[in-house]
Amino acid sequence: MKDAVATAAGSDLYVTLEPCCHYGRTGPCTEAIIAAGVSRVVVGCLDPNPQVAGGGILALQRAGLAVEAGVLQFACERLIAGHATFMRRGLPYVVWSYAMTMDGKVATAAGESRWITGERARSEVHRLRRTVDAVAVGIGTVLADDPRLTPRPAGTGPAPYRLVFDSKARLPLDSALLAEAVGQVVVFVSEDAPAARCRALRDAGALVIEAGKARVSAAAALRTAADQLDVREVLLESGPELSASFLAEGLVDEIVCFVSGKLFGGRDAPGPCGGAGIRLPADAPAAKITRMRRFDEDVALYGLLASEDGKES
Repeated sequence: MKDAVATAAGSDLYVTLEPCCHYGRTGPCTEAIIAAGVSRVVVGCLDPNPQVAGGGILALQRAGLAVEAGVLQFACERLIAGHATFMRRGLPYVVWSYAMTMDGKVATAAGESRWITGERARSEVHRLRRTVDAVAVGIGTVLADDPRLTPRPAGTGPAPYRLVFDSKARLPLDSALLAEAVGQVVVFVSEDAPAARCRALRDAGALVIEAGKARVSAAAALRTAADQLDVREVLLESGPELSASFLAEGLVDEIVCFVSGKLFGGRDAPGPCGGAGIRLPADAPAAKITRMRRFDEDVALYGLLASEDGKES
């Protein structure tokens, strides 16, 4: 805006998010827009921040500017999903991503999962990692797969945090996570986690945070990530049990499900969601499938879940 002030008089301004009208890290955007002499502002969506929430538009209108709101609203709301979820719920926006076979398996009965999908689908997962503030897994996934959880190739912005839900601080000190220097490793442990193991993880470079008593509370961990680390969007790449916990606590906002044509079979081969499950189909949470994309022989389904306030995230 500062660079455009000299030529902004009489112009139209297009913005994704309603201009702010309060003092925070910077002054109100509305004051800068009015001072620049902009004549018309086109707004994609309102700011869910209660300090704004329509006040920015009102300030512009009172100053005599023409304002048009709700243009490409759904697309703009998708762009600010992390900000909106934090403002409404104090939590990051969570995208649960997983790959499964056509018969609904995320691994064979022997526990093997590399690789379910092809290279193009896996490249899409790396792209998703580049768009979020953090990538999250449970300790079971780490022990089984020893992942790095880094986007490859790396993005131009800061590397995402790598979050591990690890109640007993079992993360191996020689794991690929700790060996990889790109992206801070954050280990959420319970109050009952052995102190010596927590010290060893800190000495190895991990940030260790308590988030629960006997077990890590997924909600408490996410709230801490949002408050202390400024995490607004999380890509959940966990195994069946942690994924079930996130779903049960209403913490999943969006699902990206990659499906391959492979058929693993096996009554003991796991599916993407564990836990106790539900008894009746009518009781199932349901995602609204918004689109489908093909990646060579694989497809990806994208779905939105309703958040606690009853609105689609």
